[in-house]
Amino acid sequence: MSSSAAAASSDFTGIVGWVVSVITSLGPVGVGLLLALDNVVPVVPSEVVLPFAGYLSSQERISFWLTLLAATVGSTASAFVYYEVGRAFGHERAAALLNRIPLVDDDDMERATSWFSRHGTASVLTGRCVPFVRSLISLPAGTEGMGRVRFGILTAIGSAVWNAVWLWLGSLIGSNWRNVGEYSDWLNGAILAALVLLIMRFVWRRRDRMTAD
Repeated sequence: MSSSAAAASSDFTGIVGWVVSVITSLGPVGVGLLLALDNVVPVVPSEVVLPFAGYLSSQERISFWLTLLAATVGSTASAFVYYEVGRAFGHERAAALLNRIPLVDDDDMERATSWFSRHGTASVLTGRCVPFVRSLISLPAGTEGMGRVRFGILTAIGSAVWNAVWLWLGSLIGSNWRNVGEYSDWLNGAILAALVLLIMRFVWRRRDRMTAD
């Protein structure tokens, strides 16, 4: 990495700084790994990773097309984790397993299942572009026995569209950026606020369920 690129990376702080350091160190491979992680355990959402990757591509620090390919491969490969869990355990046992993941509860599984029931196999394609559904749509696809080839193709197409849009938006932001550090601090605050809201939602739902029982 060039000295100018290293200097620019130091302008990013917090979670955003970590994301940028992974991408600048590993390039497109880093983006693919972050997207794969997001699909299984949502630590850093793709809505954060991809715009910053797009920004870096606008600065010619990484390749836009290689990044899109790596992101799509990472998203598609990791989608098979929940797919295989659903296929192996069935709806009830898969839902029970999912319920053990922090910040995820039965309602999230039911939302993905409902989406799959309404839209059929096309839900795997369209669901990849819907927040909160995009990761979990793999479970009902597995429990309902969708073929692996069809699942893989639909997931890859949907993921490619989602990834391309966010990378493109990031490249537009990058071309007009004036104060990277200020934007980084703002986005870190937004991520923290979203995490607090998710925790509150999770605790509230669990409290209601315990009260009902």
